[in-house]
Amino acid sequence: MTEHSPLTPKTKLHGKVAVVTGGASGIGEATARKFAADGARAVVIADIQDEKGQNVAASIGLERSTYVHCDVTDEAQVAALIDSTVQKYGQVDVMFSNAGVPCESDQTILDLDLVAYDKVFAVNARGMAACVKHAARAMVEGGVRGSVICTASNLASIGTEKYTDYTMSKHAVLGLVRSASLQLGARGIRVNAVSPGPLRTPLLKAFIDRSEEEQDKMIEASLSLKNGRTPSVENVADAVSFLASDESEFITGHNLAVDGGYIHHPP
Repeated sequence: MTEHSPLTPKTKLHGKVAVVTGGASGIGEATARKFAADGARAVVIADIQDEKGQNVAASIGLERSTYVHCDVTDEAQVAALIDSTVQKYGQVDVMFSNAGVPCESDQTILDLDLVAYDKVFAVNARGMAACVKHAARAMVEGGVRGSVICTASNLASIGTEKYTDYTMSKHAVLGLVRSASLQLGARGIRVNAVSPGPLRTPLLKAFIDRSEEEQDKMIEASLSLKNGRTPSVENVADAVSFLASDESEFITGHNLAVDGGYIHHPP
């Protein structure tokens, strides 16, 4: 993996309060750090990995970052996350709904375990909807012209020979984004998605239990943009920060693929 250049303090998120679910590792952690580097007034990290989440919050700086335990499959916990953010910081400007789980098997539709399917959808679709719902409510009530970003996947735009439940759940994310953006636009709230390709993250490790070398081969094989670079979580964090900022104020209902061109030119 190539090294990412050190982030320098910026102001494009100056004064904004951001919430990041799944913020204890991977894309969520990188984005929480990016939000802080780009000048966010506060970053609230939500996850079920308490020790990791607390460590991320502490490393960013507790005066600017808070960790909250939140299982997004429990709507009451999502509501409490947003309520506590508003109580502590006064508002929610940015919601990065990023918490997600891999499929539990590589089953095709012929063998699909619907119990496992329900578990995947509980996080990736239902949990995502709960985060958008409660964050948007807080934005409306607070008169905030906010930005909501949801993590989809390059598999949200194509079919797959396996990973049926995961692929379906990520297609659902795009349906949520497109509908919510229409419903919330008149309220001044933008809703977009980012669709990463395979990245060396704990999620990929859970998705396919392979060696690091084999994971790297999978990542390289998924790229159509052959520019000598290996994708990183920071690439996705950069895209999310752009969508969170006023630089993207005329973009909504959009799915921003950060996958090296895979969905447009699959290998």
